[in-house]
Amino acid sequence: MRKSKQKSLFTFICVAPSVILFTIFMLIPTINIFWMSLLKWGGLSANKKFVGLSNFIKLFSDLNFIRSLQNTLFLIVIVTLVTISFALVFAAILTREKLKGQNILRIVFYIPNILSVVVISAIFSAVYDPSNGLLNTIVGLFQPENWKTIKFLGNPDIVVYSIAGAMIWQAIGYYMVMYMASMSSISIHLYEAADLEGASKIKQFFDITLPLIWTNIRTTLTFFVISSINLSFLFVKVMTTGGPDGASETVLSYLYKQAYDNASYGYGMAIGAVVFVVSFLLSAVINHVTKRDVIQF
Repeated sequence: MRKSKQKSLFTFICVAPSVILFTIFMLIPTINIFWMSLLKWGGLSANKKFVGLSNFIKLFSDLNFIRSLQNTLFLIVIVTLVTISFALVFAAILTREKLKGQNILRIVFYIPNILSVVVISAIFSAVYDPSNGLLNTIVGLFQPENWKTIKFLGNPDIVVYSIAGAMIWQAIGYYMVMYMASMSSISIHLYEAADLEGASKIKQFFDITLPLIWTNIRTTLTFFVISSINLSFLFVKVMTTGGPDGASETVLSYLYKQAYDNASYGYGMAIGAVVFVVSFLLSAVINHVTKRDVIQF
């Protein structure tokens, strides 16, 4: 009985700091967001007026917010699919194939992840520059007479695609390394048996590699979707500030403008509440859709 109490006390002492920190810095602020979303408040003044669901009613009739939500969902889908797909392919090649300079390639792929978003944004802003940017220069070589410079970050039709390219470049290396760690633990005998059966490399990838690292893929999918919401804000803030004419606005950049630039803190917190719910729902949907029996080896 005494040992049981001591064990319970030890467990409580170990868990208590984490629970306290989580409550102070996560739970209470989250609850506070929902409370402030019901207020009309500038953020700095002492005047707070309870308006109920008025902020949310205004929110879903706000075309600028709807466009920013569409941009965010677009970036989540496109960037996630492209990044995870390329990361899996590169990880499989660098794990299964014997290439010269394999270790150097791993480092090269991972370098973008150690750079700050500000540095990556500056690099891609230079690449997208319409006058002497790398991308326009390369394309111009193939169409020297008819080519007209495209303002990748100034064109409302393609600015979101330009931001997606920067986000994909930044993230591929990190997830590639994670998948390589999982793939390296797969027994080589499985691939040898598949070779004897005449299975191609592609078939081995889909029938052996993917099923055995599926748990890791599920985890990274959820993590990447949530992080994409945050990263999209950082890239937009540095590269376009939401322009041109709000064409690249995301929900978090729009939240920032409403809460701090327009001094509509309550309205901004209503956007934050919607982002919280959307993030939670996306995580739940991903976990449900990707759920399958765990394969052990």
